[in-house]
Amino acid sequence: MTPSSSPVVISCGEPAGIGPEVAAGAWEALRGSIPMIWMGDPRHLPGNIPVEVIANAGKAAAVCTRALPVLAHDFPGPRVPGVPDPRHAQGVIDVIAAGVDLVRSGAASALCTAPIHKKALIDGAGFAYPGHTEYLEALAGTGARAVMMLASDQLRVVPATIHIPLQEVAKALTPDLLRTTIEITHADLRDRFAIAAPRLAIAGLNPHAGEGGAMGQQEGSWIAPLLMEMRQEGYDLTGPLPADTMFHAAARCQYDAAIAMYHDQALIPIKTLDFDRGVNVTLGLPFVRTSPDHGTAFDIAGTGSANPTSMIEAIKLAARLAAR
Repeated sequence: MTPSSSPVVISCGEPAGIGPEVAAGAWEALRGSIPMIWMGDPRHLPGNIPVEVIANAGKAAAVCTRALPVLAHDFPGPRVPGVPDPRHAQGVIDVIAAGVDLVRSGAASALCTAPIHKKALIDGAGFAYPGHTEYLEALAGTGARAVMMLASDQLRVVPATIHIPLQEVAKALTPDLLRTTIEITHADLRDRFAIAAPRLAIAGLNPHAGEGGAMGQQEGSWIAPLLMEMRQEGYDLTGPLPADTMFHAAARCQYDAAIAMYHDQALIPIKTLDFDRGVNVTLGLPFVRTSPDHGTAFDIAGTGSANPTSMIEAIKLAARLAAR
């Protein structure tokens, strides 16, 4: 199956959130250009679009121009917008795993995941992972680390630590972790994004990148020496840089991706610059996975006001990366 005909599979995500609505909106926008399949309970999709349940992924391309193709996965009950149902938690988890299986078998070209709600999965099914990225890392089964990148036309940024409390960041951030994050980011920018010689900007951990030790020791004691060592190995790295001066327009022209030290240091800039078009891309996996850069948005679920732009961009990027 060629990349042009192999569909992108969209996992349903949390049914009570806006996932079904933005998936429907993405199908309306892209049905003539990118074949896709939605995986979940067809009862959870909005009633204003045509839906066709299909037997296998091979039928998606032919169906996609007239209806949203669905690989049905039965859930215990209907969708109630804004109110997660603990009975749905295991189904959400199972759909993600089934989507990975489709991609790894070659039946689908890439996986695009709708947002999940971690607390709902923990409460309903004892979900053991901090988020999508860590679960996909386990499903890959390679032992390799997965890395989260947020990407838009204006900025690509990678947090070295992800879903942990801020008070634990300094302990979790180690030379091995930062090196691995840089290596994976460099490899995927080269191999999947077709950037022959990636330029990476590395943020400091502390304010003003430690200001010579006055505001923190990590930059001088090991971050700067690690970056020097990796430059000698051929990596194009700048830093450690003060995070508060890395993201204005002139600074962004100097690098292809920024490596941040923790979640909010990475996500605040990209969500400020391009909230609607940001895409979450998981690096380091043996398959392509993207996701819209927003959450379940329970407060607007079911109101018809959800913006599908990030889901549209996520599907488009998944198709481009898979084609490479």
